[in-house]
Amino acid sequence: MREPADLLITDCSLMTPEFDILDNQYVAIRDTLIIAIGKAEEIKDKYEPKEVLEGRGKLLMPGLVDAHTHTCQQFLRGRTLGEYPMIWSRILVPFESSLSEEDTYLGAQVSCLEMLKSGTTSFAESGGVHMHKVAEATIESGLRGAITCSTMDTGPFIPESMLASSPGEAASRIEELYRAYNGAGEGRLRIWFALRQVMTSTPALITLMADKAREYNAGLHVHLAEHRDEVSYCLQNYQKRPAEVFDQFGALGPNMLAAHNVVLSDGEIALMKERGVKVVHCPRSNFGSHGFPKTPTLMQQGLSIGMGSDGAAGSSLSLFDEMRVFRSGLHAFWGLPIFDPVVIPAHELIRMATSGGAQALQIEDQIGTIEIGKKADLILIDINQPHISPTHRMIPTIVESVNGSDVRDSIINGEVVMKDRQVLTMDEEKILYESGRALPRVAVRAGI
Repeated sequence: MREPADLLITDCSLMTPEFDILDNQYVAIRDTLIIAIGKAEEIKDKYEPKEVLEGRGKLLMPGLVDAHTHTCQQFLRGRTLGEYPMIWSRILVPFESSLSEEDTYLGAQVSCLEMLKSGTTSFAESGGVHMHKVAEATIESGLRGAITCSTMDTGPFIPESMLASSPGEAASRIEELYRAYNGAGEGRLRIWFALRQVMTSTPALITLMADKAREYNAGLHVHLAEHRDEVSYCLQNYQKRPAEVFDQFGALGPNMLAAHNVVLSDGEIALMKERGVKVVHCPRSNFGSHGFPKTPTLMQQGLSIGMGSDGAAGSSLSLFDEMRVFRSGLHAFWGLPIFDPVVIPAHELIRMATSGGAQALQIEDQIGTIEIGKKADLILIDINQPHISPTHRMIPTIVESVNGSDVRDSIINGEVVMKDRQVLTMDEEKILYESGRALPRVAVRAGI
């Protein structure tokens, strides 16, 4: 008698945790988990699946993890390219402050739709306004997410509506979101604590957010060492660099997801390694505005590194695009001057976008690699296309040639959420129509 399975993926190529490619693989899934991996003779006659997903001509790999994004900025697409710094204080934060609940919900829907269609299955949202609407859109989409509220209590350039009246008020807002949504969506949604960045946080806020994250056993999402103004601010006000300031007030630790990390000193890198901080790079955002991070040094020091899109304001949400740009940029900046063609190996870029992101979200024991016992968060790429096949080596080809539009099927928590490019959890036509109608009024209200 055959064992029951919810889903059977048949005859696919498969990326192993060691970045080898195995052909003619079958994968059985039950109760959200991968329960078997093997050849046809090992799997096909052993399981009776409710659903079969054809894998011939496709590569099965872990779903991508966008470890730093801004769903509330989806309606800023095409607006920030060519703008002078500081874009975040002049445009991004004021724009967020103008959003209504309906705007936030629609933007989050479009963001979730874009992530699903480009291979992302999990994301970390660093916080905006009306985050209960982002939570609702995430639950509906089927995505896995760690979300929080934008948390600031100081800054002369921050709109009053975005500033917490006190650290306690900021904490209460996140605690309310936590009580309402943490663990929702069959456990896919988790609520974190946050600090927008050191320049907009008083010492009292930093200390409280760090304490609350530990109290709730939650992550702490921050922007860190993104630009030189941040370093200058910390040196003038604390006589320390940004990572050192966070450490002074008890925030630097293994539950911290630190996004950007462009202008870290070697001393800060060593401190972050000691504290177990999870680093996340946002290549296109960083290259376009702030510079080149010391990624080779971070890798040599053994820090966990994830990858993020930083939202749609300046680019798409495709992590395949991020990998490709990151490889070219780091090779040009760090590799070419010393004749090192593998300063950033292809498999390390894929690791950042998968298991590195899983580590940043603190769920590496659940997702990020294809292994028996892990959650079935998976994507199938159509590799039977002239820009992908034939190839001598699939791993470099993924980095250099695969696009988000090559993702044919997506599975999250064991459920097929996209099949043959059709998203099954969301009404794509309706969302695009309603968001297109909303954009002009959003722009007028925001003054952009």
